Amino acid sequence: MTQVRITGGLWRSQRVPVCNAPGLRPTPDRVRETLFNWLGQDLSGWRCLDLFAGSGILGMEAASRGAAEVLLIERDRRILGTLQKRLARLNAPQIQTLAADAVEFAHRSPGGFDLVFADPPYRSDLLARLAPALAHLLVPGGWLYAEAPAPIAELGCCRTVKQGRAGHVCYHLLQRQGTPPA
Repeated sequence: MTQVRITGGLWRSQRVPVCNAPGLRPTPDRVRETLFNWLGQDLSGWRCLDLFAGSGILGMEAASRGAAEVLLIERDRRILGTLQKRLARLNAPQIQTLAADAVEFAHRSPGGFDLVFADPPYRSDLLARLAPALAHLLVPGGWLYAEAPAPIAELGCCRTVKQGRAGHVCYHLLQRQGTPPA
């Protein structure tokens, strides 16, 4: 079992074991550090959603930096069980987990999130399928973090504000544009 390190906040430097599962690839430390530098280190009071939780490291980073609520969505029950054990050790009541399909959840969720993480399995159409749900998932001006094999200029109602590349991964910070749907 590999491990990742929480890069900042309350749980800085804590190591989190990662379940060995096909396709599970936690966002690298350097990329997470960049993301949270872009967002600012203090996420106090934020509501965050990690749609393809996997290791859960993005949600843990958000909670470590003060997010009030973090919801981790993972459809693989074995990965979710491992993740729940890690969260119990962190004593993180602000982080909840849900076994669900991320795209289906996104389309039926009441939304209201300040930050949504979308790091789906590579070579899938999941980001495109997620795009129509972003307008109700995110608060006006809310943030979307997305990883993809190629650069993204916009996704649904969100436009890229910052982006970078780490190996084969393009990572993006997008911001929700416009007003909420009627």
